[in-house]
Amino acid sequence: MTPIVSIIMGSTSDLPVMEKAAAFLNEMQIPFEMQALSAHRTPEAVEQFAKNAEKRGIQVIIAGAGMAAALPGVIAAQTTVPVVGVPIKGMLDGLDALLSIVQMPPGIPVATVAVNGALNAAILAAQMVSVGNAELRQKLADYKENLKNKIEKANADLAGVKYQFKTN
Repeated sequence: MTPIVSIIMGSTSDLPVMEKAAAFLNEMQIPFEMQALSAHRTPEAVEQFAKNAEKRGIQVIIAGAGMAAALPGVIAAQTTVPVVGVPIKGMLDGLDALLSIVQMPPGIPVATVAVNGALNAAILAAQMVSVGNAELRQKLADYKENLKNKIEKANADLAGVKYQFKTN
């Protein structure tokens, strides 16, 4: 099986956040790879990864990083493969990472999700990969329909909650 999505994290301490992306891609049956690469501690490995991603068949890269959060931008600067950045909460409640990822210079775009938003990064990656893949688009439609059903059930459950002054 050849991966088409790559999940990259600055260190394995980011795994508790990034595993949400892995679980979603696994659920959608999208082949992916995971590895730790650091823009600051392993810059040559990051460069090699970024420059070879497209040749290896990678269609989307999900890159999670905290604090200075240079990883998504460094990768995006060296490839035309779309990069989705996941700011990891660390110092400053993740605001430092969010700003580092979202404030890229012109010509180096990084799609950015919420702090610790690895699940949304995986959903966005799946939507990108689903262009031209009707089966995957249907899986995504089913997933979103299930989200709607959960809210409808929650509202039905709330209707049974009784308070003296509750009007619905």
